[in-house]
Amino acid sequence: MKKYIIAAGLLTFVASGCQEKFLNVLPETQLSTAIFFKTETDFIQAVNASYAPLRTIFNDRSWKLAEMHSDNTHYARNRLFGAVDNTQNLADFCIPVSNGLTTNDNVLQQYRQDYLIIARTNEILSRIDGVNFEEKSKANLKGQALFLRAFAYYELVRYFGKAPLHLEPVTSREGAAKPLSPAADLFAQIEKDLKEAIPLLPSKSDQQAGRVTSGAANMLLADAYMFQKKWNLAEAALQAIVTSGKYSLMPEYDRAFTETSANKNNAESVFEVQYLEGSAGLNGNQIYQFIPAPISAQELVAITGTSNPQSISGENNNIPTPDMIEAYEKGDLRKDVSVGYVTLSGSLREDKVFPYIKKYARKHAVHGNTGQNWPVYRYAEVLLFLAEALNEQGKGAEALPHLNLVRKRAGLANITATATSDLREIIFKERRTELAFENKRWFDLVRTGRVKEFIVPYGQRVKANPVKYYYPDASTVPPSNAFTVLDDYYPLPAVEADLSPHF
Repeated sequence: MKKYIIAAGLLTFVASGCQEKFLNVLPETQLSTAIFFKTETDFIQAVNASYAPLRTIFNDRSWKLAEMHSDNTHYARNRLFGAVDNTQNLADFCIPVSNGLTTNDNVLQQYRQDYLIIARTNEILSRIDGVNFEEKSKANLKGQALFLRAFAYYELVRYFGKAPLHLEPVTSREGAAKPLSPAADLFAQIEKDLKEAIPLLPSKSDQQAGRVTSGAANMLLADAYMFQKKWNLAEAALQAIVTSGKYSLMPEYDRAFTETSANKNNAESVFEVQYLEGSAGLNGNQIYQFIPAPISAQELVAITGTSNPQSISGENNNIPTPDMIEAYEKGDLRKDVSVGYVTLSGSLREDKVFPYIKKYARKHAVHGNTGQNWPVYRYAEVLLFLAEALNEQGKGAEALPHLNLVRKRAGLANITATATSDLREIIFKERRTELAFENKRWFDLVRTGRVKEFIVPYGQRVKANPVKYYYPDASTVPPSNAFTVLDDYYPLPAVEADLSPHF
């Protein structure tokens, strides 16, 4: 019976029952689907709950799976501490794989958070049309739920290439285990949900700040089209964002990113995950996971500005690689905004100077408690995607203005090349520097079919000179199986395979 145990939170809202009539009384102090989903307020609360897993995903998982699992960032090795295997294996491309499954916990938790979103949105979408309340509000809430379900499935298809496709609430243990759907079916559902969501959602100027908009839905749809190389469809979705007049580049690159309590959902923001500094439990702490360690309180306070700085020992992650730093062109204004340096007096390295991701190092009040939002989609990416979609259709001259808008803000000269192959490479490189540390690099390598082209030589450089890649000295080296697992997609979580006969 083990295979019928419910997986991934898919029975989140299901109430249990008993055969005896006198035991069928519902607890008055506990919410269930039998007494919830009756009013507009109930649906607002349910949609709010559907956003919540995004905070966990972007605080704890995405940067490991999509940024450190690339040539953009690595981890700062400390032989006195001992590497955290689940994270080290991602950075070193050696996660354990057996029969298409992995025991890596980061992979498992990402998978489960996506299905938590799916479970919650399926409940909303299955019930909202059956409850009477103001139609404008209903359309907005339904559009948000459709977007969030599509977002979760887009995460799954990009990470795994296949996944169970649940579109209705799970009401039994037997129904929780479904066969794996191929990428084509997942993409078809993503497109269907987003096409339905776009006319339901308000524009940015008419939507409550932080909630998804018609522009965000068009961007997610365009992203899915770009992944599938549906260039003309991507162009149409992206043009809808550009011509809406609701978005623009911030005048300075640094201002594209939020402070811990200000500049949120600014003119450049298409969609960002909301965090709130303080005691409500809605805060993040990404920078504390990104800062190289061991770092003293005195060294840390210069970066964070907190009133109670505390030292951080052990290892830390998401450290910009020399490869990433060297990718910036001379004079690129984004480099100093994105990458800072700190001297760690307690480091075992002879060179105690480490780079760190500066674009998220915003001053805040209390140690370990930050409030800056995470940029999922920015208008700069709209422009770069549009340039790429146009170029891939042989419209290089039309692509240049969009590309050059991004480069102009970075203090770089205009591009004039219009040959498709030349411009393709220029845009690919521009995405790396403009969107550095925003969890885009791994997906760019996958969708362009360039994983091995970049990761194989990157791995060779790491193994040839570990000290350059933040190992303390020549005696501490990558594991013998480093850079041996170079598949485009992650294996599925082994724990979930124990819960389903279909993996």
